[in-house]
Amino acid sequence: MIKVLLLGIGRWGSNHLRVLSSLPVELFVSDIHKEHLSAALTIGIPATHLSTNPLEFASRVDAAVVVTPAQSHFDLCQKFLESGRDVFVEKPITLQSSQAKILAEMADQYKRILQVGHIFRFDPASRWLHDSIEQKIFGHVKILRGNFSGFKRPRNDTGVTFADAIHFVDLFNYFMDRPPVRVTAIMKDFMGTGREDESYLSLDYEGDHGVTLATVISGYYSPGKFREVTVIGSELSAVCDYNVAQYKVRTFENKHVKSGNDFKAVEGAMRQLEFAPEEPLLAELRTFINSVQTRQPPLADGWAGYEAVRVIEAATKSAQTGQTIALE
Repeated sequence: MIKVLLLGIGRWGSNHLRVLSSLPVELFVSDIHKEHLSAALTIGIPATHLSTNPLEFASRVDAAVVVTPAQSHFDLCQKFLESGRDVFVEKPITLQSSQAKILAEMADQYKRILQVGHIFRFDPASRWLHDSIEQKIFGHVKILRGNFSGFKRPRNDTGVTFADAIHFVDLFNYFMDRPPVRVTAIMKDFMGTGREDESYLSLDYEGDHGVTLATVISGYYSPGKFREVTVIGSELSAVCDYNVAQYKVRTFENKHVKSGNDFKAVEGAMRQLEFAPEEPLLAELRTFINSVQTRQPPLADGWAGYEAVRVIEAATKSAQTGQTIALE
């Protein structure tokens, strides 16, 4: 049984605590807020496995799961990788791509597992969409659209682009198997916090059939809760609603057919696809534990985290300058 240290049991870390406590690991928990540790005590984690010092158990564990504020990710991940531990870190891997690159290179150098919490990759619907794109079932993918928005409390460590839009940025990188070549963005800070709370991203992916246009909307204002992705291809289109537990994906055999000098919109068959319900957080943490044990590379490694941060950096620069930013 491997020994895992969970760092941070705040709002999202409490979900990690619930899932990790259900897996076959010996769990240690650290949080700088002593009052947070009571949640670990109540589910049976012994007091000897709890600490307010994030490094106290570093020499006793095989792996660390970092679910702390984004500003702390780089230092914590660096320390644990240097000490020879495998690391799972919640997204974003860091707030700077230069730091993300250092961590990805360290994981390669020390032959450590470094997995980033890009959770949407682990949804069965995402895997179906990825495989279908790869197998050309959609034909040439023309457009990707993502809406990750809804009325909720804003985070206080990052703006909404790092907090929410990055989910679908990484997902589109996963679908296309590459990062975009150009990024254009508009961001607004309506609350006056110094962090954007509404964000619009346009990403250009280049491939064998030209450019695939991707857009990602995120924000804290829209009534409701939207977690929706649309894939529009030359042969098939699909809408995936991640809010739905089982029937997430609908496919459409719609096509525009040329008729003389005009085009006709021909609606084809619609299918609704069923996926066995699976909690993505459980799937990704189970994958991390498996990678620690087998040394198999994770689905979302340090380099995936790096590419996602690189896109968000370019988007921030675009919003500040009003220009399209090319990614080298």
